[in-house]
Amino acid sequence: MLNVFWNLEPRGKRLNADLTKKALEKVGNPNVLVNLVSRSVRQLNGLSGGAPARPLISETAGLGAADIALLEIADGKLGWDYIAEEVEEQQDSKPRKRKAA
Repeated sequence: MLNVFWNLEPRGKRLNADLTKKALEKVGNPNVLVNLVSRSVRQLNGLSGGAPARPLISETAGLGAADIALLEIADGKLGWDYIAEEVEEQQDSKPRKRKAA
């Protein structure tokens, strides 16, 4: 319980707030940032079905997987695209009425 209030966790177990802010400036949407970081962490840890991936940055000493992922995003080494067509299709689709039986 003290870990929550006093932030006594080791350096590799918590996110760096500055890195999070920089990465959020690049992405713009916190939900997208969470998805990007979680996918990158899975790849770095080798939990995505293959061997662990190498980080895209050179200096990783003392950093956890989440911090490495945030640095990759903040430095522009990790890219993503919004798929606008799917968003427009979801907004344009109207609920269908059921036929009375």
